[in-house]
This record gives sequence, structure tokens and C-alpha cells, in this order.
Amino acid sequence: MFRFTYSVVLSILASVAGCASSGRPPAASVPPPPVRSGQTLDAQHGVVVSVCRIASTVGANVLRDGGNAVDAAVATAFALAVTWPEAGNIGGGGFMMVGEPSRVGQPAVHFIDYRETGPAEVKADTFAGKPTSHQLAGTPGTVRGLFTAHQTYGTKRFAWKDLVLPAAKIAEEGFVVDAALAASLNSGLARSEAFPEFRRVYGKVDGSAWKAGDRLTLPDLAATLHAIAERGPGEFYEGETASRIVAEMQSGGGLISAGDLKNYRARLREPIVGTFKGYTIFAPPPPSSGGIALLQMLNMFETLDLRADQRWSASTVHTIVEAMRRAFADRARYLGDPDYGTVPVAELVSKDHARQLASTIDPLKATSSEQVAPWAQLSETGGQTTHFSVVDVNGLAVSNTYTLEQSFGGKVVVRRAGFLLNNELGDFNPRPGQTNRNGQIGTPPNLAAGGKRPLSSMTPVIIARNGKIVLVTGSPGGRTIINTVTQVVVNRLAFGMSLRQAVDAPRLHHQWLPDGIRVERSLAEQHLQTLEGLKAMGHAIDATMPSRQGDAHSIEIDPATGRLTGVADKRIGGSAAGY
Repeated sequence: MFRFTYSVVLSILASVAGCASSGRPPAASVPPPPVRSGQTLDAQHGVVVSVCRIASTVGANVLRDGGNAVDAAVATAFALAVTWPEAGNIGGGGFMMVGEPSRVGQPAVHFIDYRETGPAEVKADTFAGKPTSHQLAGTPGTVRGLFTAHQTYGTKRFAWKDLVLPAAKIAEEGFVVDAALAASLNSGLARSEAFPEFRRVYGKVDGSAWKAGDRLTLPDLAATLHAIAERGPGEFYEGETASRIVAEMQSGGGLISAGDLKNYRARLREPIVGTFKGYTIFAPPPPSSGGIALLQMLNMFETLDLRADQRWSASTVHTIVEAMRRAFADRARYLGDPDYGTVPVAELVSKDHARQLASTIDPLKATSSEQVAPWAQLSETGGQTTHFSVVDVNGLAVSNTYTLEQSFGGKVVVRRAGFLLNNELGDFNPRPGQTNRNGQIGTPPNLAAGGKRPLSSMTPVIIARNGKIVLVTGSPGGRTIINTVTQVVVNRLAFGMSLRQAVDAPRLHHQWLPDGIRVERSLAEQHLQTLEGLKAMGHAIDATMPSRQGDAHSIEIDPATGRLTGVADKRIGGSAAGY
């Protein structure tokens, strides 16, 4: 385990407004213990788990110095915009779940929707042809969303600028590239000939490949972060940074206008709440599709009574896959931005609906996807999102997933501002009769429109038992997010795995169409008989077998002692940091 110490410790106040309850912060005269980090970390006071050790440590330092989980989440998100640029961002958007512990009844859980929106010029058929990266950029929501979180649920012990400046300093002074970031940068640069500014900002001066131990400095991004720190979100949405975004759009035929930026707002929405085997599941509402799909599958699993002693039997995996197939069919048919149409949430997550879906599952053979819902073809979406989880000394929890859509978004770097823009508008149905890139259905709920938020698979989750928050999780991965989160939850709650085992376990994915199971290579290596059994039941197995699916950084809270266990997913090389 790595150990980090800090020479400056902020004084701890006796009481704090907002979400920072009058709980158990250390006395001002007794310095808190040092921040530690590792891929699995036990902590008593607070923990942050993300894809990057540097970013996790930035967040943990905020916790240690008296900030709450929301303060730490804001600092972590800005740090990831520097240290994990393929997905960490200020030019994208996301979802944040905030869970406040309660002494009586269920915790109060809140949802911040800072998803990108379609610019005002967007129409239902805007993306029917072959849109460029500039045209696919949606109005970014991250900066406004993080500010909304800080103002609504932060402690006020940390001023806004104090949560942004650590990221600015990292960008300005540079940081050491690790193996995961080197691989990410090299992959992005290998297909970037059409994006000279991306190559200038993220390529090495001598044109050689990145390797672990190199140093990356981002001066333009540092200057932008300093401006946002000093002038708040107004700088991004109405200031010089906004002007640079508009200029970038005009240079490449993009659609975002000054009015789009000025009018962007994050939305506070009510989470969807369900139950599973005595646990209360707080899941994201539309425009996330993940919350509904997760609860549908958990409801089906209750009906079908999964058995812990048969986790890797072909029969159990068949049941899981068939539930995925049905949840994704409903996703395609019903889900979109609730501000632009009615989404039948209560009906879709009801136990009755789950029983009806489960009744159509044949326990002995695969159901063809055309039989489940014979509409058309769904394509794969980009998977370069990132997730982090935070819990503080008072039990306040944050589950945050945010994204640029594909890896490094559309590789459009705003000139003289140094940050990447998303290519999120590819998540809209391109035209009536077609869903997503290369798809063949066009359900009205997710057709493009100005101001509308495209349907998302991001699924940040908070789970409670007997009124106490016990698990915080989520993942990146495009549509695979939903099934990754579902498998982590089921592994822990239904199959009795430890959280470490639940995160490490092999994963698979079925999204209704294409009609096939995609499995991690480790599943094929460890459970070959299971795959043979699935084939015998009529399932098609995708031969590509990726090395990884998702990156589920999670935290478990012992309800009796309050002890925290941060578990970083090892698939990329994440880190938990805490004290």
C-alpha cells in the first residue's frame, strides 16, 4: 500500500451547514491520520475510489481536511479531467447520486442530472447522415453539475475554487504518466490524424509513444481551470471559455451556440427506488436507462430465485442473460428524456411487470431476440466513461459517473482552452426508424431535439439495508454499464461474494440485439463448461471476447461499525484512497 502525508491540515469547525452533519469530524487539535491508498482499502473515516490514484488522493485529501463526500467528489472529478482525459472531463456530462444517512427510516438520496443537451439547432433528423465530431458535441453539463452539487450538498468549508485549484495545479506542474494512461494516450493518438490540436496537446513533442514514467503537462487546461476556479461556472458558460467553445464550434461546423451554453442547467430529479432481497436500491431515473433496467433485472431475479451455489452453472447464467435481453428490449422501446415525453417508470419497475417478463423465459433454451421484441437492430455505443465512489466520515455517499461518450470524446480540443468536448449526440436515435449508430429502430422517446438529453446507460447506484447505506457502485462501458453494475450487485447481494470477489468476477453482456452474448476473456478461461452449456441451449457467443468489461469502483460500509472498504476495479488499474 502506498502512503501519502500532507503538511497542511485545515482546522476542523465544530458545526457545518448542509449535508455535513454535526457527526464525528476529528477535533482540531488532533490531526487526522494520513491518507493511504491501494486497490483494496479499509478505512474508518473516508474513502474515494476511482480509476486514477492521483485523483483518488486529491479527493481523499479533501475528506481528511474536513470536506464532505460531495466536496471530495467535485475535487476528484476536476482532477480526473486532467489525469484521465479519455473520460474525465469538463467538456462532457454525467449523473451524480448523493446519499445522506438518516437516523430514522431510509436515507435521503438525491440525483443530479448534468447530462449534455442537444443545441437549439438540433432537429430529429440532424444526425441522419455522417455527422462530424464537431456536430456531435452536445452542450456540456459537467461544470454546472459539479457546481450544483457543491452549492446544494457541499459543506461550504471548502470554497469552490479550493476544489478546482488542485486539478489546475496538477495540469500546470505536470504529473507522472502511469502504464494505464500511457496505453490510453497511445491508443487515442494512433487514430488522430484529423485532429491536430488533439495531437499537439496530448502527443509527445518528439512524436514517440508514451510510456510509464513520462511526464504530462497541460498548460492550456491549467489556465482554463484557474479561470473556472476564480470566476465559477459563469466563466465556462458565459465567459472567455464559452467564447472559445463557440469559436471552436464555428471553425468545425458544430452546433453549440452562446445561447446554448448560457441556458444550460443541471436538473435535480428523484431517484428510482426498488427492493431486492431485503435491500433498498436507489437508482438513476431517465434520461438514464440504467436505473430502470437494473431494477427490472433484479425483480426478475427475485422471481426466478437465483441460487448462490450455482453462480457459474449454465442454467444460472442463462437466466441472467435472458433477463438482460428483456430489459434491453424495454430500454429500446420506452426510454428517453422525461422532459420531452412520458416514460412509464412505475410500470416498468413494478414487480408485476417483472413477473410477466420472467414468465416468458424458457429455463432450458434461449429465446430469440426477435421473438422478445421483433423490431430491428441495435448497435454498440462508445464505452469511454468513468465512475468514482466516495463516502465520508459521517456516512454521506456519492456515486458519480460522467463521460465524453467515446474515448477522448470526438477528439475535439477547444483551442486555447485545452479541454476535450464530448461527442454525446451520437446517443440520440439518428432518425425515425433508426436507433444509435448503425441501428435500425427509431423509438420517439430518444429522437434528437434542441435542449433534449440523449438516453444514457450510466448507472450510479446507492444501496441501503435497514435504513443504512451499505454499498456504492457504478461503472463505465457504454451499454455494458447496465449489465456490469447488475452483475456486481447480484454477485454481492444474491450470491454472497465479498465486494472484492464481486468486482473481480468475470462479466458478460447481452443487449437484446445483436443477438449474442459477449463475455470477458477471463470467463471463457475460467468457465469453459458454462459457455458450452449456453451454446447447447441455443445462445450465440461473441468470439471477440474482450479482455475487460467495465471498471466498477465501489465502496462497502459495515452497518454495525461504519468501517469502509474501498474496492478499485483492477481491470484498468484503479485506486482507493482514504484514511
